[in-house]
Amino acid sequence: VQLQASGGGLMQSGGSLRLSCAASGRTFSNNVMGWFRQAPGKEREFVAAINWSGSRTVSGDSVKGRFTISRDNAKNTVYLQMNSLKPEDTAVYYCAADSAHPFLYIPTTIASGYSYWGQGTQVTVSS
Repeated sequence: VQLQASGGGLMQSGGSLRLSCAASGRTFSNNVMGWFRQAPGKEREFVAAINWSGSRTVSGDSVKGRFTISRDNAKNTVYLQMNSLKPEDTAVYYCAADSAHPFLYIPTTIASGYSYWGQGTQVTVSS
């Protein structure tokens, strides 16, 4: 099982990026998927999560109103649209999948609730 994150890069403040996370090896269409990030010297931070059907999303306070998570179960892929980027958004972004709780309505925001993790993609926002 593999989660492959892509779409990171260097962007100026105020710009936009779209991250993708494609799963392979099994389907996660019945499971919560999420995004976390970790900046140098800081702990891993919850960014956003989406339930199995896409009907419920949760976002961290620092990204509310700017970042949007979505998913395409037919492609086994989750996305993170990041708008109005700020230098403090600079971090390695990780996608994750919760395989233990199928059909969970409210997505978990805790890292320990996820059992599969991608390798991360670097996002750097310059001022």
